[in-house]
Amino acid sequence: MSHKRIPKRKAAAAVGAVVALGAAAILLPSANASQDGASDGTAAAPRTLKAGDASDLATRLSGMLGDAYAGAWYDGEDKRLVVNVVRGEDGMALKARSAGAEVREVDNSMAELEAGAGTLTSEATIPGTSWAVDPRTNKILVTADSTVTGAKWDQLESAVESLGPGMATLEKSAGTFRTFASGGDAIFAGGARCSLGFNVTAGDGSPAFLTAGHCAAAGDQWSDQQGGEPIATVDQALFPGAGDFALLTYDDPATEAPSEVNVGGQTVPIVQAAEATVGQQVFRMGSTTGLADGQVLGLNATVNYPEGTVTGLIQTDVCAEPGDSGGSLFTQDGLAIGLTSG
Repeated sequence: MSHKRIPKRKAAAAVGAVVALGAAAILLPSANASQDGASDGTAAAPRTLKAGDASDLATRLSGMLGDAYAGAWYDGEDKRLVVNVVRGEDGMALKARSAGAEVREVDNSMAELEAGAGTLTSEATIPGTSWAVDPRTNKILVTADSTVTGAKWDQLESAVESLGPGMATLEKSAGTFRTFASGGDAIFAGGARCSLGFNVTAGDGSPAFLTAGHCAAAGDQWSDQQGGEPIATVDQALFPGAGDFALLTYDDPATEAPSEVNVGGQTVPIVQAAEATVGQQVFRMGSTTGLADGQVLGLNATVNYPEGTVTGLIQTDVCAEPGDSGGSLFTQDGLAIGLTSG
């Protein structure tokens, strides 16, 4: 996608996504019927849900089930929300079924899994490692990239084993965890190239956009053309820490910035922000690799980059390359899910 200045003080910087392949053909929204619950007092059969509705239901059930809730994921093939309920909590399982979810009984509570992730944070914060709770296995998925070898691998393996059996799985990745500020559709500063994420309205009402926080390290002023005049200035940025994002305000207050993703040949209107759900199909748009799709694999992921630790991330199997940083992650029906970190 390209963000070019439009005459009469308009900068149409289209929203970016989060992974790229030739997926434009499947972006047309499709309606999914909803199945009503039973009226005879028995638990309803699992409802047929769109991904956004499944995310809303998961949020409600998380609060309703309390300590019995152990995560959820979206079954895209059957279009159902699957909810983990701690074994023995029969009353809570009935509540979840009555709400329209499919229930699976599991051994590990969310509190136990989060405590395990906390142990990894204190004992295995090693560059090149990441972890996230995987509700489909009811375990913590720990991944190490190709730089984690020798004593570092031994330390990580020991930390995983200390969690006890059935709590975590450890995998090795052939790649390297790194941010993608090197240089997406593209924004430029200081020799770096990133991707615009979503156009937004700042708190003071001025037009702005989001991109990756680590991109802001390349400079305060960004252009939509390599070597061009700046169009936006960094207002705030976070990286590393509890996220990887930056807010840039357009220098021209009369800029008209549409709420859409330009996927090449067509645009996808962005209607609102939404929470991700494990198993949900998502799309990414970036200035290097274009459009790609995949699934959400984990939430509240922690990644230990060489520059520092970033928490609260969404883990997906969508590809990305240098320059895709900041590009938007979204759904086919126009929900903004997140930004590309690395």
